[in-house]
Amino acid sequence: QVQLVESGGGSVQAGGSLRLSCAASGYTYSSDYMGWFRQAPGMEREGVGVIYRGGGNTFYADYVKGRCTISQDNAKNTVYLQMNSLKPEDTAMYYCAVGDRYSLLPKRYNYWGQGTQVTVSS
Repeated sequence: QVQLVESGGGSVQAGGSLRLSCAASGYTYSSDYMGWFRQAPGMEREGVGVIYRGGGNTFYADYVKGRCTISQDNAKNTVYLQMNSLKPEDTAMYYCAVGDRYSLLPKRYNYWGQGTQVTVSS
């Protein structure tokens, strides 16, 4: 059974940084894609970025380019989302997910974490 355990969320002031973690188990990460998504109240879930576990390739949504970096630690089977220069509009529940497509579309992902809240104050 796939399990995704997230951590690192919290409250920060605008301009601050956070690093979210997603510890994965129960699947073969070497050929999987790990996506980071966010969902603000009243909004649809949207992709932040994705990493190909097999090679570490990444791409990001336009609105976060230059502010976010996804990385992985295969020894720990953990994927990270480093977020810098946070803005109040980044406030959302952040999720990690596993799928078999190199995509930012939520529908391409099969397994989801529980979500971790990120709140950015002015």
